[in-house]
Amino acid sequence: MRNIGIPVKNPPKEECDDPLCPYHGNLPVRGRILEGIVVSDKMKRTVVIKREYAWYVKKYKRYEMRTSKIAAHNPPCINAKVGDKVKIAECRPLSKTVSFVVIEKLSESE
Repeated sequence: MRNIGIPVKNPPKEECDDPLCPYHGNLPVRGRILEGIVVSDKMKRTVVIKREYAWYVKKYKRYEMRTSKIAAHNPPCINAKVGDKVKIAECRPLSKTVSFVVIEKLSESE
Protein backbone atom coordinates (compact mmCIF):
# COMPACT_ATOMS: atom_id res chain seq x y z
CA MET A 1 0.00 0.00 0.00
CA ARG A 2 1.36 3.38 -1.07
CA ASN A 3 1.46 6.58 1.01
CA ILE A 4 -0.49 9.21 -0.97
CA GLY A 5 0.80 12.15 1.11
CA ILE A 6 -2.59 13.13 2.58
CA PRO A 7 -3.54 12.32 6.20
CA VAL A 8 -6.50 9.96 5.60
CA LYS A 9 -7.46 6.50 6.78
CA ASN A 10 -6.16 3.84 4.42
CA PRO A 11 -8.75 1.56 2.80
CA PRO A 12 -9.18 -2.02 4.06
CA LYS A 13 -6.27 -4.39 3.42
CA GLU A 14 -7.93 -5.96 0.37
CA GLU A 15 -5.89 -5.64 -2.83
CA CYS A 16 -7.34 -4.08 -5.93
CA ASP A 17 -6.02 -4.49 -9.46
CA ASP A 18 -7.02 -0.97 -10.54
CA PRO A 19 -4.06 0.95 -12.03
CA LEU A 20 -5.94 4.21 -11.31
CA CYS A 21 -6.14 3.53 -7.54
CA PRO A 22 -4.07 6.04 -5.53
CA TYR A 23 -3.20 3.35 -2.94
CA HIS A 24 -2.61 0.20 -5.04
CA GLY A 25 -1.95 1.71 -8.47
CA ASN A 26 0.25 4.54 -9.65
CA LEU A 27 -2.11 7.55 -9.76
CA PRO A 28 -0.63 10.65 -8.05
CA VAL A 29 -3.03 13.00 -6.27
CA ARG A 30 -2.44 16.75 -5.97
CA GLY A 31 -4.36 19.99 -5.70
CA ARG A 32 -7.81 20.37 -4.20
CA ILE A 33 -9.35 18.08 -1.57
CA LEU A 34 -13.16 18.24 -1.29
CA GLU A 35 -15.95 16.49 0.63
CA GLY A 36 -19.41 15.58 -0.58
CA ILE A 37 -22.17 12.99 -0.76
CA VAL A 38 -22.42 10.32 -3.46
CA VAL A 39 -25.63 10.84 -5.47
CA SER A 40 -25.01 8.33 -8.29
CA ASP A 41 -22.92 5.18 -8.73
CA LYS A 42 -24.40 3.92 -12.02
CA MET A 43 -21.20 4.28 -14.04
CA LYS A 44 -18.44 1.69 -13.93
CA ARG A 45 -15.86 2.73 -11.29
CA THR A 46 -17.15 6.31 -11.31
CA VAL A 47 -19.41 8.13 -8.86
CA VAL A 48 -21.06 11.55 -8.91
CA ILE A 49 -20.45 13.67 -5.81
CA LYS A 50 -22.75 16.53 -4.76
CA ARG A 51 -21.16 19.25 -2.65
CA GLU A 52 -22.66 22.38 -1.11
CA TYR A 53 -20.71 25.56 -0.52
CA ALA A 54 -21.37 29.15 0.52
CA TRP A 55 -21.04 31.80 -2.20
CA TYR A 56 -20.77 35.49 -1.33
CA VAL A 57 -23.13 37.82 -3.23
CA LYS A 58 -21.55 41.28 -3.27
CA LYS A 59 -24.74 43.15 -4.16
CA TYR A 60 -26.66 41.94 -1.09
CA LYS A 61 -23.63 41.47 1.21
CA ARG A 62 -24.79 37.97 2.09
CA TYR A 63 -23.92 34.36 1.42
CA GLU A 64 -26.05 31.94 -0.56
CA MET A 65 -25.75 28.16 -0.63
CA ARG A 66 -24.81 26.68 -4.00
CA THR A 67 -24.36 23.09 -5.10
CA SER A 68 -22.13 21.45 -7.67
CA LYS A 69 -21.79 17.92 -8.98
CA ILE A 70 -18.36 16.42 -9.58
CA ALA A 71 -17.59 13.08 -11.24
CA ALA A 72 -14.86 11.11 -9.46
CA HIS A 73 -13.12 7.77 -10.01
CA ASN A 74 -14.21 5.15 -7.44
CA PRO A 75 -11.51 2.49 -6.84
CA PRO A 76 -12.77 -1.03 -6.00
CA CYS A 77 -10.95 -1.03 -2.63
CA ILE A 78 -13.06 1.97 -1.46
CA ASN A 79 -16.30 1.12 -3.33
CA ALA A 80 -18.47 4.11 -2.33
CA LYS A 81 -22.25 3.72 -2.73
CA VAL A 82 -25.14 6.20 -2.98
CA GLY A 83 -25.56 8.17 0.25
CA ASP A 84 -21.96 7.76 1.48
CA LYS A 85 -20.07 10.85 2.57
CA VAL A 86 -16.66 10.79 0.87
CA LYS A 87 -13.46 12.79 0.52
CA ILE A 88 -12.13 13.29 -3.01
CA ALA A 89 -8.77 14.59 -4.24
CA GLU A 90 -7.77 16.14 -7.54
CA CYS A 91 -5.67 14.09 -9.94
CA ARG A 92 -4.73 14.24 -13.60
CA PRO A 93 -7.66 14.10 -16.06
CA LEU A 94 -8.85 10.48 -16.35
CA SER A 95 -11.55 11.21 -18.94
CA LYS A 96 -13.50 14.14 -20.33
CA THR A 97 -15.38 14.74 -17.06
CA VAL A 98 -13.33 12.90 -14.39
CA SER A 99 -10.41 14.72 -12.73
CA PHE A 100 -10.96 13.59 -9.13
CA VAL A 101 -10.54 10.28 -7.28
CA VAL A 102 -12.24 9.06 -4.07
CA ILE A 103 -9.59 8.74 -1.35
CA GLU A 104 -11.67 8.08 1.77
CA LYS A 105 -15.17 7.04 2.82
CA LEU A 106 -16.09 9.26 5.79
CA SER A 107 -19.46 7.70 6.67
CA GLU A 108 -21.65 4.90 5.35
CA SER A 109 -25.19 5.34 4.07
CA GLU A 110 -28.08 3.93 6.06
